[in-house]
Amino acid sequence: MQDEKLENSIMGKIKSGQVKLKSKYIFWAEKLGLGTAFALTVVLSILFFNLILFYLKETDNLKYLSFGKFGIFAFLESFPYLLVIVFTILIVLAGYLLTRSDVSYKKPFGYLAIGMVVLIMIFGGVLTYTNLGQSVEKQARMGNESMKMLFKPLTDARDNGVAGIVFEEGEGYLILQTPQGLRKVETGEVEGMPEIEKGQFIISVGAGGENFKAKKIKVMNKEDMPAVNRGIDFKFRGFNDKDPKSIPPDMLYFSETERECIGQCFKQNNNGPDCFKECHEQQ
Repeated sequence: MQDEKLENSIMGKIKSGQVKLKSKYIFWAEKLGLGTAFALTVVLSILFFNLILFYLKETDNLKYLSFGKFGIFAFLESFPYLLVIVFTILIVLAGYLLTRSDVSYKKPFGYLAIGMVVLIMIFGGVLTYTNLGQSVEKQARMGNESMKMLFKPLTDARDNGVAGIVFEEGEGYLILQTPQGLRKVETGEVEGMPEIEKGQFIISVGAGGENFKAKKIKVMNKEDMPAVNRGIDFKFRGFNDKDPKSIPPDMLYFSETERECIGQCFKQNNNGPDCFKECHEQQ
């Protein structure tokens, strides 16, 4: 009797339009759409986790923490916020899609979520052995706007930290080759100034844009920051080969007088470091 009443109730709702039936084709289409969206979100999460690992491993970001409290601002300034934000959004979206799937009804969501995150971390870690990160980095340096936005801290000049190769060493200053161009660093206030020679790879923390005043400097190996070294090679490939079309390269925060003096000196085919020395002494 109860089964008959339930059947009549359901049929009544169907006839009145309160309950709508879906064909099996629509049902499977929705299920496949949900599964595709979940799979795509997980794949993107893996890619972004890999890019975060790549950035932290190959750039100067984490190296600033070795300066203690002096390197905090440089670390924060160079941190890949956009990569982390997008990755977090993808993880949340993947978790939401997981709750809408049939699997979430069969097993506790907590276990599924933990398994998903572990899976993303494992595959993201495996991808570090590929050239994916370097490919994205190359696209960013070549001007691809979307890639450049993701790697923005790496491609932009900073006010609280700088890393590069010593191009010239003078009394109270250094000229560095950086991924953004030549940059002048004032060293008069450096505590415990190390012995520095031309061609060495250094990292420094301090303050200032136009006049970067270093507080601490460390001599590093190029292998410690491969992405920075690749950026320098990319920026100065013509300059180091004495290609006159690329001389002088971008000069960050130099005064107009210095720019004109250095540019004129290079046009006269003078030696690069001598040009900086002569023009610096004229100030």
